[in-house]
Amino acid sequence: MLVRVQSVLPSLLCWRNVSCCGVSMSELSRPCRMMLLVNPQSGKGQALTLYNNHIQRMLNEAGVPHTLVITERQNHARELVKEADLSQWDALVIMSGDGLLFEVINGLLDRPDWEEAIRTPLGILPGGSGNALAASVHHYSGAASAFSEELLVSCGFLLCKGLVSRMDLVSIHLPSSPRLFSFLSLAWGFVADVDIESEKYRHVGAARFTVGTLVRLASLRASSIGPASVANKSLSGPPDSLLLPLDQPPPADWVVVQEEDFVLMLAMYQSHLAEDLFAAPGAIPDDGVIHLFYVRAGISRTALLKLFLAMEKGAHLATNCQHLVYTKVRALRLEPYSPKGIITVDGEVVEYDQTHKHIQTFQTLCEPSPS
Repeated sequence: MLVRVQSVLPSLLCWRNVSCCGVSMSELSRPCRMMLLVNPQSGKGQALTLYNNHIQRMLNEAGVPHTLVITERQNHARELVKEADLSQWDALVIMSGDGLLFEVINGLLDRPDWEEAIRTPLGILPGGSGNALAASVHHYSGAASAFSEELLVSCGFLLCKGLVSRMDLVSIHLPSSPRLFSFLSLAWGFVADVDIESEKYRHVGAARFTVGTLVRLASLRASSIGPASVANKSLSGPPDSLLLPLDQPPPADWVVVQEEDFVLMLAMYQSHLAEDLFAAPGAIPDDGVIHLFYVRAGISRTALLKLFLAMEKGAHLATNCQHLVYTKVRALRLEPYSPKGIITVDGEVVEYDQTHKHIQTFQTLCEPSPS
């Protein structure tokens, strides 16, 4: 299955409506010309081997013409799609972790013709260690849980079918850098620390997050959130209809969580945070909703571990943990009070310090489908 981050389908594509598990999909016309970007360094460093052993044969047998592009460095994919003649391709497919898709989406939205470019269907094949969007797409298809190469083969079959679903994007404002566009998550505190610190365990694949969780639990810390203010900047790309400038207070009808210490904050817009982390069971790709979780300080290491173990099955909300808060929002603002720390956007690190005092604001860019 591919995703399209624009609610209007291009007129040049023939399509028919289908539906699965509440997710509305269309079907690309054939033949569908794909650019397939592979990051050979992602995950265990086996993405190219997995392509040769599985995906190449599947696409050839399905009669799907594709051109293989091997990325050579960080931001290589972003540079490629920013300058590419997209009229040559009916879809862009990423075989890597979630980071490469993050590059592609932000590259498309950095083009002068971003309104047309972002209509290009995007596909994801799991080749990294987290593979959150691939696991989410697999879940939306209605299939039983799958991991590793079984997940790859399942996503390969979905790709060969040429089904396309709409997907929300989230706009993220950072005082110290240009606006970012996110398709998966934003994390601050414990989750962000685990994500980045577990990079050293990348060679063990998806298990890196389990190892990273255990290591971080040994030195559990809490951080505070409080007020900050920054100057607003001019924007290019999609407008933010829900957001005020960053130097203004939130609208009067927003809910403000008072300053206190927190262990983590996690904003999700897909169902999975990793192959084995079913973080937002109620998420669908185009509902216009951000699933917001935060854990207040005071939770024990044992209780936090139980929470993450339950998340593997999507049962963490049923634990009735008194420190866990969950709500659905359309936009939010995060104001860290801690002198320094890590924020991740789609698993990519965004550092902040006392000088910057980052404020994050979000908005889903695509409106939900009519019910």
